Amino acid sequence: MRKTYPQRPAFPHIGTVSTRWTDNDIYGHVNNAVYYHYFDSVINAYLVERGGLDIHQGDVVGFIVHSECDYLAPVAYPGNLEVGVATNKVGNSSVTYQVALFKPGDAAPAAVGSMVHVFVNTATNQPVPIPPRLRSALEAIALAA
Repeated sequence: MRKTYPQRPAFPHIGTVSTRWTDNDIYGHVNNAVYYHYFDSVINAYLVERGGLDIHQGDVVGFIVHSECDYLAPVAYPGNLEVGVATNKVGNSSVTYQVALFKPGDAAPAAVGSMVHVFVNTATNQPVPIPPRLRSALEAIALAA
């Protein structure tokens, strides 16, 4: 049985990332570990811009506590890529994201992953409820059916 993956229209937020010279590995494509940099960068840019997350002086930050990825097609430097982001579940102090990496113009993903943020107090590193503005931003990008 072949696994099916969400296509571009399922993702309410799309961010753009640029590949870098150092992203390619010896095989001539972006190394698998770099995909997580792309996902994390687009998620956090969204949280800063839409959710008011203050990564430098705020009382709350999100720590990634789980991540996984299925690699479906290679991507390479040079070029831009697009990262789709949606939320699968918004809990009290955590959120589960569905993420996907797309080549520009492609409906089918080159990679699909999942990441979990736990929001913590910056002074104690202990979980805290997701602040209202962040919660609203996270709920605004719930995964489309």
